[in-house]
Amino acid sequence: GTAFISIQAFPALLDLPQDLEVTEVSCGSRHTAVVTRGGELYTWGWGKYGQLGHGDNSSSDRPRRVEYLVAEGLQAEEAVCGPWTTYVHVLE
Repeated sequence: GTAFISIQAFPALLDLPQDLEVTEVSCGSRHTAVVTRGGELYTWGWGKYGQLGHGDNSSSDRPRRVEYLVAEGLQAEEAVCGPWTTYVHVLE
């Protein structure tokens, strides 16, 4: 089945790889996105509408790098999460 996604009413410590520096954070109604200093985009949360950007509708409690941007040679500069969407400004 269906993935269980925990809902946290308060901020929680997040584990990202040690060498990553987060420069941007945005929260949607049930998902979160961060942009790193190196231009990588990580997303997690509820993904029913594909708003996590992983090419599917899966949900995840753990941050996952959006591999599409890496494959296309794009760097995220800013991410803005809407209620059911994620907008990303990228640099080539």
